[in-house]
Amino acid sequence: MNELSGKLSAVQVKQAKSKSRPYKLTDGKGLNLEIRPNGSKYWRLSYRYQQKQKTLALGVYPVVTLAQARSKSLNAKRMIQDGDDPAIIKRQEKALKVKSTFLPIAEEWHEKESGRWSKDHAERVWWTIKADALPYLGDMPINDIKTRDVLHVVKMIEDRGALDVASRVKQRISSVFRYAIQTGYTEQNPVDALKDVIRTRKVQHRKSLKFEELPVFLNELDNYPGYLLTRYALQLIVYTFVRPGELRSAEWKDIDLEKAVWRIPAEKMKMNEEHIVPLSKQAIVLLGKIHQLSGSYDLVFPGSHNYRKLMSENTLTYAIRKRLGFDATAHGFRTTASTILNESGFRVDVIERQLAHGERNKVRAAYNRSQYLAERTDMMQWYSDYLDGLKVGSNVVPINKAVNN
Repeated sequence: MNELSGKLSAVQVKQAKSKSRPYKLTDGKGLNLEIRPNGSKYWRLSYRYQQKQKTLALGVYPVVTLAQARSKSLNAKRMIQDGDDPAIIKRQEKALKVKSTFLPIAEEWHEKESGRWSKDHAERVWWTIKADALPYLGDMPINDIKTRDVLHVVKMIEDRGALDVASRVKQRISSVFRYAIQTGYTEQNPVDALKDVIRTRKVQHRKSLKFEELPVFLNELDNYPGYLLTRYALQLIVYTFVRPGELRSAEWKDIDLEKAVWRIPAEKMKMNEEHIVPLSKQAIVLLGKIHQLSGSYDLVFPGSHNYRKLMSENTLTYAIRKRLGFDATAHGFRTTASTILNESGFRVDVIERQLAHGERNKVRAAYNRSQYLAERTDMMQWYSDYLDGLKVGSNVVPINKAVNN
């Protein structure tokens, strides 16, 4: 590489032409401007540190001017005088800048929070962040993210009609910023200024069958024309009224057919607590049929195309609405069960425990789990018998008399 010595001027730097080979112009005191054959111009500082000759990149002209390059060179030399290697300091600052972007901080937040969530919920939370926030905010330094940047993310989601998703993503971005404030990455939360920014829609509860529709539905379900495992899944959720996600993630290792108990692990539950589902005689018979189809797999209800994956999230509700023609959801069977059992005189605490609704008092919750199991077992068998009675039109114990008889 050729070298042209002498104090540089701004005009010289600007007018320096490329040549067939790289060369450099020297400003003095180790500061050089390297000029490449393609016309690019790079500022470099040559220096010695601990008896070794080293080079520090100071930026690219014209983004970094001659005056700025001299200032950076002076700062680097001060570091050397203080016993520091400016190249190492630069790498550390770059690493800190990368760590202080939204993505790694969001990962830290998610790792910290996911310990108190179920596995499924933790995966859903990260999926919404990954899909909707990271493409726009992921590489941005946390301190550079403004309210308008978060608003852009929210509006993009809102524009596709996903208002609920927009609200959740906004809330989760806000949670990441609260964590960033607590851990010293930043001092402000740009989401605070976005209160009431998302359009709201009228709340629609998950639809359940009307009582008069239930007998018709149960008979129609017995003749379901679609995939057999889907029919069995619907029948089991009717008998057990677990959440659809809990049904879809069921594994054979969690089910004891001999003891007639299904123990759903804490990590699969919304409240992150183990849930016991007493299995009625009807549920046991049904699970025996299901075992013939999926007993060689881990999952009770594997996907139709990949047995290692869960049954699709929309399968059950699609079957109810499109195949069977009822305006209801799989989650709605929880409402149906709650209504029938409450009106039939079963104790509210027993019903709520079987619905796996959270108990705020942990001592009381532990007591309820053990104390109510016998009552829940009787209740689940009564409920299955009641449903079968509706289905075939035979005599069943009337509502409001179940407990008294």
